[in-house]
Amino acid sequence: MATVHAAVRVEQDGKSVTGYNAIDRRAAIGRTARRAVEGAAVTVFSRSARDTGQNLRRLYALRNVAVVGQTVTVLTAVYGFGIALPVAPMAAIIAALAAFNVFTRRRLGRGGEIGTGEFFVQLLVDVGALTGLLYFSGGAFNPFVWLLLLPITVAATVLPPAHTRLLAVVTVLCYTALMVENMPLSRDTRLAAHGFELHVIGMWVGFVFSAGLLAYYVARMAGTLREREHLLAERREQALRDERLIALGTLAAGAAHELGTPLATMATVLREMERDRSGAATDPDTGRLRMLRGQVDRCKQALAAIAASAGSVRAEAGRSLAVDEFIGEIVAGWRAMRHGATVRVALEGARPAPRILAEHTLAQALITILNNAADASPREVELTAGWNADVLDIRVCDRGPGLAPAASRAAGHRRFTTKDEGLGLGLFLAHAAIGRYGGEVTLQARSDGGGTCAQVRLPLRRLGTKSDDDQT
Repeated sequence: MATVHAAVRVEQDGKSVTGYNAIDRRAAIGRTARRAVEGAAVTVFSRSARDTGQNLRRLYALRNVAVVGQTVTVLTAVYGFGIALPVAPMAAIIAALAAFNVFTRRRLGRGGEIGTGEFFVQLLVDVGALTGLLYFSGGAFNPFVWLLLLPITVAATVLPPAHTRLLAVVTVLCYTALMVENMPLSRDTRLAAHGFELHVIGMWVGFVFSAGLLAYYVARMAGTLREREHLLAERREQALRDERLIALGTLAAGAAHELGTPLATMATVLREMERDRSGAATDPDTGRLRMLRGQVDRCKQALAAIAASAGSVRAEAGRSLAVDEFIGEIVAGWRAMRHGATVRVALEGARPAPRILAEHTLAQALITILNNAADASPREVELTAGWNADVLDIRVCDRGPGLAPAASRAAGHRRFTTKDEGLGLGLFLAHAAIGRYGGEVTLQARSDGGGTCAQVRLPLRRLGTKSDDDQT
């Protein structure tokens, strides 16, 4: 919006302050929109990289379980059922897998981005280790052979389709090789008659183990995917809101550009009329002209403020104030504008209050919310502000007719008004301004009946003073 606002042309005291021309303004808007899209894309892709890191941590935990389970299974088969297994090579494979998991733990500790290719290699190691263990324990005739499906299941929930297909091909080739090449199981002759029963028991144990792993891992993966989808939905909503703000900013910039010249002309004519009547101090028209020129100057100052704030850094656009001082200044300024309205103020929080950067757009957003409450019930407006070390909560309540639940949800997300002559922009812009600082605005009916409450919640870390930011 700052880039859009820079397209304002204001004339003060006969001097022209010119921003971009129409072509530059459209180009600036395009750059603003492009940066917004690029920022959203970076956030989503960064989040995807973090998801891969979380998934690798889960795979690390599951591999620890697998190492313990494989060790217990080999010992049970040899010493419990008298099955002659080549313990030395199988122990070497399990030890190598455990050592690889130690390397994985160190890799996670170093941090940095973990790509899908690295995760694919991790799954390849698991497939290779499981294939080696199966080779020394009956190959494709081992009741645990279908555990080879687990890495494919994990890949299908995490990796791109190409990686999943490649892992599936590798796993099928390993399974096929186990059908051709393997070391047959050699059992104690006393258990030979129960071979099929042992096979069924092994399949049951494998199923229980696989079901537990899938229930844990896939459920956690699905939760991560749902969280990502929620993030993408929020980004899409933010992009739509930014698009509406850019369109609104374009209209505002054009209107301000068109108003600059007429206001300058009016100011010049009024000064000349005052000069012509300078000798008639008692003429009532002189006072009216002075009042009229004052109103024109106010309009010019408002347009100049838009131009002056364009592209300004937040630390330059605000002042360091304690939260209670900030609320007090807003209420005092609002009372000066709304002479017929009254507001009861309650401040709840530890003193001294934390200091924030009192930025103009944030103050204007809160004034808009106060104006809406005063329009609903001029004599019964209540403002309650509370804070702690992390959050500032501001609650503005009125005694008006209230809003329907659907209207409460829509307000602030699109143009919405209940006034016959309203434009439906005030709460929309207030919501956007507060959202810049990570805050949110919610509307709800009063709990004691009759009226509406606007709840503003702002994280103080996003409102810190310049000195606070420097310290961090």
